Amino acid sequence: MGGPDTQRSGVSYVMPVYNEIAYIDDAIDSVLAQQYDGPTELVLALGPSTDGTSERVRQRADADPRIRIVDNPDMAIPIGLNRAIRASRYPIVVRVDAHTELSEGYTATGVATLERTGAVSVGGVMVANGRTTFQRAVARAYNSPLGLGGASYHTGGEEGPAESAYLGIMRRDELLDIGLYDEEINRGEDWELNKRLRDAGHIVWLDPALRVTYWPRDTWRKLARQFRATGIWRGELVRRAGGRSPLRYYAPPALVAASAFSVLGLIALALGLLAPDTGPVALAVITAPTALYLLLLLSLIVAPLGGSTARDRLAFVGVIATMHFAWGAGFIGGALFGARGSVDRSRTES
Repeated sequence: MGGPDTQRSGVSYVMPVYNEIAYIDDAIDSVLAQQYDGPTELVLALGPSTDGTSERVRQRADADPRIRIVDNPDMAIPIGLNRAIRASRYPIVVRVDAHTELSEGYTATGVATLERTGAVSVGGVMVANGRTTFQRAVARAYNSPLGLGGASYHTGGEEGPAESAYLGIMRRDELLDIGLYDEEINRGEDWELNKRLRDAGHIVWLDPALRVTYWPRDTWRKLARQFRATGIWRGELVRRAGGRSPLRYYAPPALVAASAFSVLGLIALALGLLAPDTGPVALAVITAPTALYLLLLLSLIVAPLGGSTARDRLAFVGVIATMHFAWGAGFIGGALFGARGSVDRSRTES
């Protein structure tokens, strides 16, 4: 992992960690296994875990001088990232999450792309994976345009300038210049950071050759909590940006609003609140969006996209609907009322 300082710029991996006992060893191993011709370190922002993660991380740090620990009692991801970056020693920062694994050659390729393009932030593709039927269904949804709207870091695409960078291989000085991560944002911090980099005139770049394995939530409840929190913060960020955001962000809240309209319309028809002669037309108009969405879900049950077995496809359809409605409802709340400090506890609560 190490190498002569004269050959390549030093790299500091920064990783926020809290209650990740099932994934932390694989995440650390994927970092330490990187073949990079330059000095490296791994700075872990360690929260007060309750599942044995803290003890395991300290064991790893005691056994390898490349691993350093900074305490993160707040447990907030952007605060932990900032603490790790400030404690880092090298000019290139590589963000890693505790539930991800870097692919072979990730660092060398990413740093070369950073230098070749003149970018300040380079990201690759999230490749979601799963260990159980449910987690594999979530992974399929992450890797599908139907699940997360076709963002380039989920589906890939051609190399070039990008809106944001997943995780990110970044230049430390420029991060410090813009004030690092916004510590008041608990979700969507990557997008917001890269927006400020772009606003400052810097290049954000997608290199689809960079691959990161991501292990998603493994229960319905955790998934719903995650996507609700993510939707809330996306609504908050859209609110701050004055609505100037990609159209894909508005699809889930439009679905939630249309479904609510359908339910209210059906209730009004049942109660006789609509004129009888407008009933059939009103019913068609009111239910059309929801009916079309239900037809889409039904088509996924028979489509191979959702998996090879009926159980896989049913899980996939349930996951897609959970993502859309939880994210959409959260977005509406965040856009109308702000995030108000909402925190995603989906990985830390049972």
